[in-house]
Amino acid sequence: MGKVVGVRFQRGCKVYDFDAGHFVLGPGDMVIVETEQGLALGQVVHGPRPQVEVELRPQDQDLKQVYRLATPEDLQQLEQNSKLEKEAHTLCQERIAARKLDMNLVKVECLFDRSKIIFYFTAEGRLDFRDLVRDLVAKLRTRVEMRQIGVRHEAKLLGGLGSCGRELCCATFLKDFEPVSVKMAKEQNLSLNPTKISGLCGRLMCCLTYEFSTYQALKRDLPKLGKRLVLSPELEAKVIRQNVLERKVTVILSDGREVTCSPEELATLASQPAPAPAPSGGRGRVPLPAPMEAAPPTPAAPAPPPPAPPGEAGPAAEAAPSAEGERHRRGRGRRGRGRRGPGEEAAGKNPS
Repeated sequence: MGKVVGVRFQRGCKVYDFDAGHFVLGPGDMVIVETEQGLALGQVVHGPRPQVEVELRPQDQDLKQVYRLATPEDLQQLEQNSKLEKEAHTLCQERIAARKLDMNLVKVECLFDRSKIIFYFTAEGRLDFRDLVRDLVAKLRTRVEMRQIGVRHEAKLLGGLGSCGRELCCATFLKDFEPVSVKMAKEQNLSLNPTKISGLCGRLMCCLTYEFSTYQALKRDLPKLGKRLVLSPELEAKVIRQNVLERKVTVILSDGREVTCSPEELATLASQPAPAPAPSGGRGRVPLPAPMEAAPPTPAAPAPPPPAPPGEAGPAAEAAPSAEGERHRRGRGRRGRGRRGPGEEAAGKNPS
């Protein structure tokens, strides 16, 4: 029974299955394999497993075999190919500027046996680059292929850091690009601001697909926002908020209550007693303060007796003056006599 190993040719690229044959391989081994474009050097990323355990499509029944293990000369040739790719990149940039072509060169890839060099570029529309290909073939003396790619593939080849602070998913572990839509952001209650849900490529972030199925499963039994529920003939509810991760909803009842509960607990709200009536303009969540008890009335002080008319002695005149009142009267008399001027005493005497 043959053994199947997964081989990757570039970092972040798709992993392809190959038949290991009689080679004993493990993760990290460098091998030379046969591809549709000739021999290629790749790295084993996961160990061998029986071929019957590999899910194969009908057209992939005949796996290509590992040609041989990589030698130090193969690794040296890989370094030389990297230098050739840098020289070809510089040459292509110069010819693009000379030809005044509206295109952006992204990356240059040289096959392991140097039988062909592939130039990846982006452009707004279709371009006539036949003259550019002639210039490159005349200088490089090999087959040249110009391949136009999209902005998502461009981000995959160049790499970078996302808004989360980690390396781009497409440049590290994503094998294929899955379609992403704005519906996925809506289902996860994310902001629809394009700057917050778009990646470096300008398209919607690939990570929006990671938890989309989970949110769909959690929201399957949750009532939608704005939906009106009839809990009983006398009680209705309207959904105003959702907490998908906790599977809870906040509803406002027709009697003024605002309750947060799970969908299973909604049926029990009808049996709960209604609160006291709310004040005017309120929503029924703040109870009215208890009325304060009125304090007993303080007895009024007795009214003073009316003043006696002139010439009649009142009740107070019959009482003997107290000692304190007598001293006060004498003090006032002394102060009054000390304030008289020299002419007042003569004016107060009766004329003789």
